[in-house]
Parts: sequence; structure tokens; C-alpha cells
Amino acid sequence: MLRVGLTGSIAVGKSHVAGLLKELGCRVTDADEVARRVVEPGTEGLRAVVEAFGAEVLREDGTLDRARLGALVFGDEQKRLRLNAILHPLIMAEQDARLRLWEGEDPRGVGVVDAALMIESGGYRRFDKLIVVHCRPEVQLERLMRRNQLSREEAERRVASQMPQEEKLRYSDFAIDTSGDFEDTRRQTEAVYRELKALAMEEVDSSQ
Repeated sequence: MLRVGLTGSIAVGKSHVAGLLKELGCRVTDADEVARRVVEPGTEGLRAVVEAFGAEVLREDGTLDRARLGALVFGDEQKRLRLNAILHPLIMAEQDARLRLWEGEDPRGVGVVDAALMIESGGYRRFDKLIVVHCRPEVQLERLMRRNQLSREEAERRVASQMPQEEKLRYSDFAIDTSGDFEDTRRQTEAVYRELKALAMEEVDSSQ
């Protein structure tokens, strides 16, 4: 199975592209969904988070209070790094387990992991190919302002806190520009999918 990373900055349309890849036949998993699962009650992840940040990050029912944890680590680089050091290995292990499962079911398939911080965390190195979704800066700001009900200043601050899109693009094997309409994005995604599928078939054939 061809292992593909999918990443992109905030409000560039990454989730939309992930949905199109799934529709085309890729197996797709979302890092946010995995991140929620590794801190469910009874998990090693939740125990480690409570040990590091205290029982105050739990709700009364024993589940993680993500808003409270977010408030604790927001603006505190040391705490944020500590949280990432706990969660990133667990998230990556869960993703890898899912990719192995998919590979057993469909050796000629394409497995996609959708994660916003894949380049920053170094996790992109585990993949055969990397897709970076991007759009024009003005389009990104407008989408972010509309989606999150933010002022231009707030949206600009959020964008500035992330790795620049141009830098992310330097890591890409494939780039999908979502600045245009849905049909244009679909055409680009279909073209990338055809190349990924061909690579997946080649990989299996060469290993036999």
C-alpha cells in the first residue's frame, strides 16, 4: 500500500481534499479523530496527560476537558511541548497500526493520513508521498474570517503563528491549489489520485 501524508495550513481546504480522496477510493484517517481516541477514558494517553497536568483537566465523568487543557497549554511553550511529547508518539502509533490494517486488506490501495502539523512534528518522513494543500493568502484569510467569525487582525495572527505555506510547499511531492472553485479543486485532486494509484500498483508489482 502507498502511504500518503496530507497536510496544509489553517483554512486552506485540506478537509475538503481529504473528503475527495476518500470519495475517489483512498483509505483516509484524520489526525484530529485519532488524537481524540488516544485520550479516551482508560487509555495510556489520558493517564499520561493527567499525570502531567493534573486532574483539573478531567470533566466530572472522567473524560478529558479539551477546552481546559487547551487553555492550560495555550501561550506556554514548555507545556505545549510537553503535551506534544505525550500525544504525538501515541497518535503516530495509532495511525501506523491503521495503515498496516489497511495494507493487509488492500495491498494495492492508497492510505492517506490527514494531519495539520505533519511537517512540524517530523511525522511526514513516515510516508511515501506528501500532498500539501494550499491557496492564495487572501483566500485563506477570507475563509478563516468567515469560518471562525474572526476579525482580519485575529485571522492574520492565527496564520502568522503557523509555518508559512511557501515553506510547507517545499516538502511536497504533490500540491493542490484550492484558490479556485470546487470543480477546479476536484480536477487537481483526481489528477493526483491517478498518479498515487499508479504508484501504488507499481510498488506492489516491483515487490513481487
